Amino acid sequence: MKVYGHPMSTCTRKVLTTLAEKGHTSHEFVLVDLMKGEQKSPQYLAKHPFGVVPFLEDDGFSMYESRAIIRYLDARLPGPKLTPSDYPSLGRMEQWISVEQSNFTPHCMDIVRELVFKRGGKPDLDKVNKGRDGCARALDVVDRALLSQGHLAGDLFSLADICWLPYLQYLSMTPHASLITERPHVSSWWRRISARPSWKKVTG
Repeated sequence: MKVYGHPMSTCTRKVLTTLAEKGHTSHEFVLVDLMKGEQKSPQYLAKHPFGVVPFLEDDGFSMYESRAIIRYLDARLPGPKLTPSDYPSLGRMEQWISVEQSNFTPHCMDIVRELVFKRGGKPDLDKVNKGRDGCARALDVVDRALLSQGHLAGDLFSLADICWLPYLQYLSMTPHASLITERPHVSSWWRRISARPSWKKVTG
């Protein structure tokens, strides 16, 4: 098994965290240097037509899209199950993965791109402020949900929590980390999921 990606990539981190949670250590990590634009090279585009990371190869099978990859890995590999077995919890997991993708991550990354990744020049504060408003709306909903359960899908850690981890991590590195800390249930949840050995291994 090979994972093509970059250690600072949010989507690569989802895949690596899933592998760590499953206890799978025999994969090969192939660095795609985003700073050098290797993701847009002809060699990489022959694997991934959209030129982003990660990309997975597994015994003759290949695929891309991080949320699809982590579902595949959870089904494919032995180890703790990260997908709930009961239908209501499964539905909640899928719901929160969709919320992350549609209602949180675009806003979060507007903040992160301007305040963490931007090289030179002043950050676009209009983008930052709009991103903050969008994040606040999403995290208000998450905070209410976590009032009655320990994790997004219920009481057990799941792929939904993994999907939120990388974006919350980068948000916590900005001056707008208070979006997390000022919401008590989000804050508690974030402290618990970010303390997991799998996440510490991926971000260490």
